[in-house]
Amino acid sequence: MGEKIGWGILGTGGIARLFTADIQLAGLEVAAVGSRAPGTAEDFGREFGVPGRHPSYEALCADPAVSVVYVATPHPLHYANTLLALRSGKHVLVEKPFTINAREARSLVDEARSRGLLLMEAMWTRFLPTMVALRDTIGSGGLGEVSSVIADHNQYLPLERAKRLHLPELGGGALLDLGVYPISLAHMLLGEPAKVLATAKLTSLGVDEDMALALEWKSGAHASLHCGMMAAGPNHAAVVGSRGWVEIERVWYCQADFTQFSPQGEAVRRFTDRVPGRGMQCQALEVERLLREGKTESQIMSWAASLEVMEIMDEARRQCGVRYPSE
Repeated sequence: MGEKIGWGILGTGGIARLFTADIQLAGLEVAAVGSRAPGTAEDFGREFGVPGRHPSYEALCADPAVSVVYVATPHPLHYANTLLALRSGKHVLVEKPFTINAREARSLVDEARSRGLLLMEAMWTRFLPTMVALRDTIGSGGLGEVSSVIADHNQYLPLERAKRLHLPELGGGALLDLGVYPISLAHMLLGEPAKVLATAKLTSLGVDEDMALALEWKSGAHASLHCGMMAAGPNHAAVVGSRGWVEIERVWYCQADFTQFSPQGEAVRRFTDRVPGRGMQCQALEVERLLREGKTESQIMSWAASLEVMEIMDEARRQCGVRYPSE
């Protein structure tokens, strides 16, 4: 696949605009956009100079100019939208969280595997220069044996600003929108935990307003994670090892600086690299690399990783009593 790869944007909300702007900045080709709302695809197409403008998701997925569909809809729709794209023979990059539960996620992985199609969760943070450098630091032994991960993701998203997050029927709550980031960070560094402990404050509608998680691994490593949607927080992260620690500055899940410290607390390295834009193109470049190499799965965001992160969130919701009507 040496020629240009045509991207199709399924959905026209804020995340679709951020993604499209970044991949165009990187020189990637956006071939088409699709929306269910009348006129929205036309508006989006004019804004970004996208030639294919479709009034339905079905029409987008049938467009022969589209090789990869980026699913940018709210997460309760990820399963149906991704299934549509896969059954249309398209490769898929689907926004995080992968789906609303592990059952849906397993079904999508099975579908992609059976069709020989690429499928990847758009956990864009894993592909940023900050995280590449963090993995390299740990992989080279710079921190020794990792013993703990500390991370939070807290934003002020009241009902009047983010109605979807407050409605159970739309997969609301802090965990799936915000908590997925620190959970994915801990999983990226330590793999699947042996134990999950979670506690949450629920809203009157039954979704998690905030949640605290403690993850434990057989090695003795642990993670202390927090997410919340009713108050902004520090949004810092730290990784502690036997040979020192790394502290990632605010906002750690975006392009952020980090400092590596010795066991005695001395700063020994400062990382400040950036890519243009927000950095959402990094995951798209990974997709295009995989397609050109004839691969269907990323080792940075593997199918197993997406499934295990979903299983952690399923268990956390079970412990806290958060259940969605569609389940």
